[in-house]
Formats: sequence, C-alpha cells, structure tokens
Amino acid sequence: MAAENGTRKLIVEICNANNLMPKDGQGTASAYAIVDFDGQRRRTKTKLRDLNPVWDEKLEFLVHDIESMASEMLEINLYNDKKTVKRSTFLGKIKLSGSLFVASGAESLVYYPLEKRSVFSQVKGEIGVKVYYVDEEAAPEQAETAADQKEETVEVKPPENEMPKPEEEKKVVEEEKPNEEEKPDPPPPETSNQQPQEAATDSTPETNQTPAEMENQLVANKEEAAEDKAETGKSTELVVINNMELRSLSGGDHNRIGYDLVDRMPFLYVRVVKAKLANKELAACLLHAKLTIGTHNIKTKTQIDKDWDQVFAFDKEGLNSSTLEVSVWIQEEKNEEQKEASSLGTVSFDLQEVPKRVPPDSPLAPQWYSLESESESESDTSPGNDVMVAVWFGTQADEVFQEAWQSDSGGLIPETRAKVYLSPKLWYLRLTVIQTQDLQLDLGSEAKVRSPELYVKAQLGAQLFKTRRAQVGSAWNEDLVFVAAEPFEPFLVVNVEDASNGQSVGEVKIHVSSIDRRIDDKTKVKSRWFNMIGGENKPYAGRIHVRVCLEGGYHVPDEAAHVTSDVRATAKQLAKPPIGLLDVGIRGASNLLPVKTKDGACGTTDAYVVAKYGPKWIRTRTILDRFNPRWNEQYTWDVYDPCTVLTIGVFDNGRYKGEKDVRIGKIRIRLSTLDTNTVYQNSYSLTVLSSNGAKKMGEIEIAVRFCCSSWLSLMQAYGSPLLPRMHHISPLGPIQQDTLRHTAMRIVTNRLARSEPALGQEVIQFILDSDTHVWSMRRSKANWFRVVRCLSRVASLARWLDEIRTWTHPSITILVHGLLVAMVLCPHLVLPTVFLYAFLILVLRFRYCRQIQHNTDSRLSYVDAVSLDELDEEFDEFPTTKSPDIIQIRYDRLRTIAGRAQTLLGDIAVQGERLESLFSWRDPRASGIFVLFCLFASLFFYLVPFKVFVLGLGFYYIRHPRFRDDMPSLPINFFRRLPSLSDQVM
Repeated sequence: MAAENGTRKLIVEICNANNLMPKDGQGTASAYAIVDFDGQRRRTKTKLRDLNPVWDEKLEFLVHDIESMASEMLEINLYNDKKTVKRSTFLGKIKLSGSLFVASGAESLVYYPLEKRSVFSQVKGEIGVKVYYVDEEAAPEQAETAADQKEETVEVKPPENEMPKPEEEKKVVEEEKPNEEEKPDPPPPETSNQQPQEAATDSTPETNQTPAEMENQLVANKEEAAEDKAETGKSTELVVINNMELRSLSGGDHNRIGYDLVDRMPFLYVRVVKAKLANKELAACLLHAKLTIGTHNIKTKTQIDKDWDQVFAFDKEGLNSSTLEVSVWIQEEKNEEQKEASSLGTVSFDLQEVPKRVPPDSPLAPQWYSLESESESESDTSPGNDVMVAVWFGTQADEVFQEAWQSDSGGLIPETRAKVYLSPKLWYLRLTVIQTQDLQLDLGSEAKVRSPELYVKAQLGAQLFKTRRAQVGSAWNEDLVFVAAEPFEPFLVVNVEDASNGQSVGEVKIHVSSIDRRIDDKTKVKSRWFNMIGGENKPYAGRIHVRVCLEGGYHVPDEAAHVTSDVRATAKQLAKPPIGLLDVGIRGASNLLPVKTKDGACGTTDAYVVAKYGPKWIRTRTILDRFNPRWNEQYTWDVYDPCTVLTIGVFDNGRYKGEKDVRIGKIRIRLSTLDTNTVYQNSYSLTVLSSNGAKKMGEIEIAVRFCCSSWLSLMQAYGSPLLPRMHHISPLGPIQQDTLRHTAMRIVTNRLARSEPALGQEVIQFILDSDTHVWSMRRSKANWFRVVRCLSRVASLARWLDEIRTWTHPSITILVHGLLVAMVLCPHLVLPTVFLYAFLILVLRFRYCRQIQHNTDSRLSYVDAVSLDELDEEFDEFPTTKSPDIIQIRYDRLRTIAGRAQTLLGDIAVQGERLESLFSWRDPRASGIFVLFCLFASLFFYLVPFKVFVLGLGFYYIRHPRFRDDMPSLPINFFRRLPSLSDQVM
C-alpha cells in the first residue's frame, strides 16, 4: 500500500493485439483502444489497416481511493476507426478487476481473449497488456488538503490522451442490429465538466455499491443503450433478489451474512469484563468469576489480573432457570496442597428483563454492578466490590458468537469450534532435463567393457521422479512435472546417478523461490547450466543443462474430475471475476444414529459438518451429545463456473478426545442443476458405506441458493473451455494427470492436517474421494450397469425396429412405409422434423422435472446387492493384510472377471480384423468377390438415383414376414467367413 497521504498512479501499457476481426470491408481494420478506469478515459493512436497492431503506449490513471482500488474495474474497448468506414465499429473488449493489479516491477505481458459486447457482436483475437501501479509521495501542501479533496468536486484538465466519450460509441450496437429502427440520440445528461459515466457512478453513495454491482451496472447500461437507448445518466440501483440486497462477490465472511437461509437461534450472551475490589490487599490474589444458571456453572480464567473480558453464549432452549447469577471468587491457599475459594459477592439478573440485540445494532456497553455478599453476617460484607458485566439476548449472527464460550459445543474446546480453512495454492513445477557435460566419472577398468548409462533423479519434498536411462553424452529432453504448494519447499534437488550401481555422479540444489513463472505458452523460459557437486572430495562433478519453471497457466486439481469445484488457473494474472455467489445454510440434522458409547453405557453422537467448494473449506461447530443437532450456520462462496460441485460431509467428532473422526454421510450438489436466485431447502439422506454394508445414519437439512446477477455471463460460461488454455495447448497425459492429482491430494491433506485445530486426514480423504482409484467389485458392477443403462435406449430402438420389421403391429408398419416415402421425396424436411420433435419432447418433459435435488443413489451405487466379502475387499488396506486363503479366493474371482473382459475385447478385435482383411487380400477369393461387388455397385449407383435406392432398401428391410427367410442373409454369411488374426495369437 502507498504511504500515508501519498498518491498512486495506475499504468496501463497497451502493447499489441493479434488476429483481429476485419471491419473495413477490405479484409483489414484500423484499430484503436479506449481505456476506462475510475471515471477517467484514455485513448491510444490508430493503427491503420493492421489486423495485428502494435501500440506500445503507456496510459496513466490517477487512483482516487487507494483502499478501494481492488474493487474497481479496468475496461479496455477496441474500435475500428471511423475514418476508414462510416462509423466506428466494435472489435472487442476486456475487463480486469482491480485485485489483479500488481506493483511496479512485478508486471508481465498477458494476452487476454477479446470478449463480445452482445450476442450480435462479431469478435475474435486477443490483446496484450501490462497493468501495474506506482506509489508516489504527496507534496506537503497536498498532504494538508488531502481530506478536503475527497469532499469537494475539483475541475481537472484532462491530459493529452484523455478524451470525452465519442458519440459514435453509442452507435456501435446499432450497426450490429441492422434491422432495428433508428431513433434519435438521447440528450446528454446535465453534468458540469463531468463525463456521463462519472455522473452515473457518483449519483449513488459509495456505501451502497459493491464491486459486483458496479460491474453489473456498467454491463446493464450498455445493454440498455443497445436495445432501448435509454438515458445514460440515470442513477445506479441495487440488484434485489428475493427482497435482499446482492452482496459483494469478493465477500466470504459468513459473520456478515444476514442468515436468511437458516433459523435464528436465541442465545443468552454474558460478557464478564473485569472486577474492582475495595480491599487493596487482595490485588495480588487469584480471582475468577462464576456464572450460574440453574444447573449450569461456568468459571472464567483464574488469574491475578482482574481483567477477564470473556463472553459466554448459552443456548436459550437449554436454560432451566430464569435467573443468572454472576459471582466473583478469590482463591486462597491454606497450605501447599489445599486451595480454597471464597466468594466476594454475587449479582443476579432476571432473564425476563434482559434486553435483546440484533445486528447491526451496536454492541451492548458493559456496566458496573455492585457485588452483594452471600454471608448472613453484616461484618462479613465487603462494600465496594464491583464487577463489569453485559448481558443480552442475541442470535448466532452476533459478531462475538464465534469467539464466545458456547454451551452447545463444549465451551472453548478448539476442536469443536467453527473454522474456515483454505487449501494451499498449488503450482505445477516443470523440470526439463536436456543434457549433461564434463561429467567426472570414475569408471576404472569398466570403461573398456561397457558404455555407462545414466539417469537423472529429481526430488521436491516427498516427490521423486526419474528420467529414462541414456548413454553418456546423449540428451534426454524429458519433462518431469511436480506439484508445488505455497509456501514452497526450499530446494529442488537434481541428481545424476549411474544406472549400474545407483551411485550419485553429481548433485545440484535449485532454489524454488528463484524459479521463473510462466502463465502461457507464449512465454519462453530460458534454459540454464548448473554446476554439480559430487561429494566431499569433488567440489566440481560436471554441468547439467535444464529448463525449469513454475506453470501458472494450468489448474492443479486436488479432487476427481467429475466432482471438481474449481477450474481456475493458478496464475493470478489469468483470474476472471466471479459470475455469482453460492450461499449455503447448514440448518441441522435429524434422527442421527449413535456412533460411540458414552460412559460405557448409552450411545451418543457429537456431529459437525464439513463443506468444500473451491479452495475454501468450512467446518461448523460440534454439537455435543445430540441426535437432532441444529447448527443454523450460513456460509458463502464465490462462483467462477456453474458446472462445479459442492461437497458436504457429516462427521462424528472424536478428535477432541484424542480419537479419529467417524464418517456419518456425504452429499453433493451440482450447481448447474440449480435455478439462479432460488432457495432450495431439502433434507438429504445420510448413508455411509462400510465393510458391513450400507447403513442409513440419519438426515441433514440444507438450504442452497445460487445467485447470479448477469444472465449473459452465465450463458457465456457454457461456451467457454472448462479448463484453462494450457490444458489444451500443452496437455498432460491421463496417467500423469492422475498421478499429479493424487500428489495434490496428499499435499492438501498434510497441510490442512497441520492447521490448528487440525482438519483430520480421514475427513479430507472422505471429502476428496481419495480412494476412487482403488479396485472395487461394487464400483465395477455399478459402472457396468451405468453403461447398460445408457445403451438401453439403443436397445429399445432396435426392438421397436424389429417389431416394425416383423409386422407385429401392421398399422404402425404401414405408417412407417408412408413415412419412408415422405422422407425420400422430401429429404430436406428430415432434420427440421427431427429437431422439432426433440424440441417438443424436451418442452413437455420440463414440467415433470423434479425440483428436489438428487442425492447419493444407493441403487445406482449398487450397494444393496453387493456381498459382504466384496465390501470387505473394497475397504481392505493397501497392501492387503488378509490371510492367503482369502487372497486366493479373491484372486480367482478377479481372474474370472478379467477372462470375460478378455474374451469381449477379443470379439471386438475380430470384427475389425475381418473388415480390414477385405482390403489386405488375406483371403484372395473373398477380396476378389468384394472387388467385383464394388465394380457393379459403382455402375448401379451411377444409373439408379439414390432416392430410389433408399426407398427400395427401406421397403426390403420392412418387407412382410411371408417374404422373409429365417436363415441369415448373404452379406452376414459373407462377413462371418472373413479371416481374422485370432489364429495367430498364442
């Protein structure tokens, strides 16, 4: 941040653009850029007749409010100059959030694809820009008047490259809609030396505008100008969804949420601040305060300092008294072993008279209350002893709730508190091993016998990869890809080893913090030579030539692809603004089964919920010893892609007792199945699968709302690639992706397990589904039946055609004859008819779609028909610990299944080889017959119209059974006699 009373300038370098859309009717375009930021506008020069213009111009903007710079939007629009055509035409635009701006020296050239203004725009290409800011110290006179300048309107003369809004910009969308009737331009807004955009922005107080609303208002103003040509000077309005204001997309603190998806839970808050004693001799004694409400007896910290400042939250439903007593006790030591506490007095509160507080009301100020002695004798009273206390009724939305002692979650136990965790930022580290030189090899007499082989071994933390073997002097040119998490490991260790004995030839340590970062394929990373050391007696063991970089253009997944919750690239420069908000209200659970025993007798459950979306994990507080817990906690996430999945798991907390947490159940909600700006409140069944079978553990009640203020941005997301550009330009192999994903899972698990309080390893693995790669007979059967279910539609169509072919329903077969004639005579109506039928079917099915969200399907998961032995095999450890007899049975069963799969693959290969044999002359007679057939077929199709052939073939296929033979047809008999390569397989 800038120094106090300093100024900040934003520098935007418009470098170049590539592959622009021709707009002048001659295959070229004369492009210029208009840049808008914080009510200021700048313009570049026009590059005539160039689809790949190069500007290299620096545009400066003054940052009026440094603290809110991250919420500002930088917009760059490209136009074709009207000097070459009648009017300026739109070439594309980009929008950059202020959170992406970096300080001077950290900038880099980034290419952004140009976006459309509306669905009618014709845009392509990309633009390369650099954006950074520079902090400058303010002059003394400016520092004195800095506060006054924020309140006054100062008339500033624009620089040379600042320009007013051109009138032709209002006509851009008109040209894209040639059928729209022309209307007169609206009158300009009445502003004094202010641009229209400034007037529109300043007309509403800054406290009522969030970054998302400012961005959405700009988009809305442009759409209105394109469609209705409304006045540009009207004030901004808040977007209202379900009578609630849309919150900032950059938010994430659930303490500021209005808790509109959950029920308000009443709590009695007691804040004990400090005590004041009349007797100065007691100043060095240990003191504590005690709160008593019926059977509840809670003590503050025992300390010499009389300032406690502790807050206690009591669940109102659990209170069994209408009186609160706050007493102060002094700790006295009779001897070294015995300690006794004596009361200094008590103050009582009638709970019927306790005030209520609802945020955003200010906190209740604590007051001094005189302590009344409990002794009957007047001589024992100690007048002048006071305690400072504040008592009020509030809800879980109170800002002190998260840090307060909570009666329903065990007080101040760290493992039972609600927490928010963030996954570490993950990068791909690519090490390209090129070659080695000047190696100091100690081969001795073996040099005459063999040519030594070497390989390179690289290690980053616990990750270890090796290259292939190569002769001395040969080049590898092989990539080794690691997963690096911030904060990075200190070194990447590269070893060259002898393949014959595994001895190290040389070693080099590369500082990870000094490795270059790459965000796209256009950035070329330079290769480097490193000197290697060989040990104590070899300070120099040769050189190694490598290229190493941190890949920021990839998304590093830490969860399975079908349940991913984040698809963004690692590099901050490639970040895009969110398209919406996901609000999740975790209301409660019901009918939970006991998971563990309490006091060796009855069962109990200490339940809490973990939810993950993107890098953000949340954990609710643990409700102790309840089978119907009510959390009523609400959280929010930024949404960057609608085709993502929210994962929610319920666990029994055993970690606060030194044990592992136990799974209760898990649900998933796919955001693409949710209607926008609609609240879904449902109860989901919790089913857990163990080696003893599937067991229903209860139900969880969840409320979900997906808010999206821009419908156009949501629709554009469906047409954009799911993964960043580097995944398509330089893709990783499937096996390599799977290995890196499991590595990322282990890194995330280890990092979150080291948090305080820790998020258990068993919890993270259950949420991330880290065991999906392990063999499971149940999953194999489930996937097989999923394939059969998808092919059942094809089987139904085949049965329907067979019924027509065999004249099972003569009336339908006759209608099909007429349909066939119509298709042959009017082939241009086939596709319109098919798509019209599809449209009608989908529209009719829309009314029957279920509004209740889908949950885990036990039937689809094939958990009802699976045997206990198969489940025991699924939950077996790796490597196995079972007896040899059980392993032999499972191995024989696996061999049987693999044999069936082997036969199926062989049958598929036979059909392909038979078709290939026609062209390879493996059977000369069969190939000769096929040659003659091709000759006569060419003459036949030359003489006979294709419509006649299709009509004849259709009539022949659905001919009456009286004219049909039960034996296979001639083509089938011929194809089955063709040779395959099965007889050559051993």
